[in-house]
Amino acid sequence: MTESQRNKEVVLGFLRLAFTEKRPADAFAEHVGDGYVQHNPHAPASAAASARYLAGFVTRFPELTLDVHRVIAEDDLVCTHSLLRLTPGSRGSAIADVMRVRDGRITEHWDVVQEIPETTASGNPMI
Repeated sequence: MTESQRNKEVVLGFLRLAFTEKRPADAFAEHVGDGYVQHNPHAPASAAASARYLAGFVTRFPELTLDVHRVIAEDDLVCTHSLLRLTPGSRGSAIADVMRVRDGRITEHWDVVQEIPETTASGNPMI
């Protein structure tokens, strides 16, 4: 298995625990490394504070789903393109998460979130 593939598995494992299994504290404990840097403007900086923030988010939206459609990895960076629905049947948001993985642990996180409109000018889907 290549380093890029191992890094993809780390990120997918984190997302599965945090969003599918609704266990963000475990996701951080198992997959996030020392010196974690958070770039999401709504989440606090440290890993412990980010884990608490994500736990609160998952608690507020117990029916949320995250469907990862694409995973791209290059060197120590992994990008996922996902559909996040906070409630069943909603259009949801397109999410691009970028995570830096070092020594098998996530050490940095960026994300871009865009609500999915009813229609697009191009007629093409966002996911």
